[in-house]
Amino acid sequence: MKKIEAIIRPTKVGDVYDALDSAGFPGLMITEIEGHGKQKGLEQEFHGKKYKVPLMTKAKIEIVADDEDVDKIITSICGAAMTGKAGDGRIFVYTVEDTVQIRTGSRGSISA
Repeated sequence: MKKIEAIIRPTKVGDVYDALDSAGFPGLMITEIEGHGKQKGLEQEFHGKKYKVPLMTKAKIEIVADDEDVDKIITSICGAAMTGKAGDGRIFVYTVEDTVQIRTGSRGSISA
């Protein structure tokens, strides 16, 4: 099993949600976060004064899936989240050792 974390633009959350749902992956978690990557924030101008916003608002989407579904999930996220501009985000993939369904106590595969 793998955990997929995607850091994306908040404006793309709906598109990514719809793409994942259409691909058969409705289970996910979405969190609003702040941070920066290579951009190191954003410089803006307000009433003639420039100021730097060091942290950008982003959305983090988390999905735990079976190994064979990872490429399809990544393709769905990339297709829905890409604008072609700096700040589109990044996807991280981690190995998940185990899962436990709280209601039943069953362990193992997500689809079980």
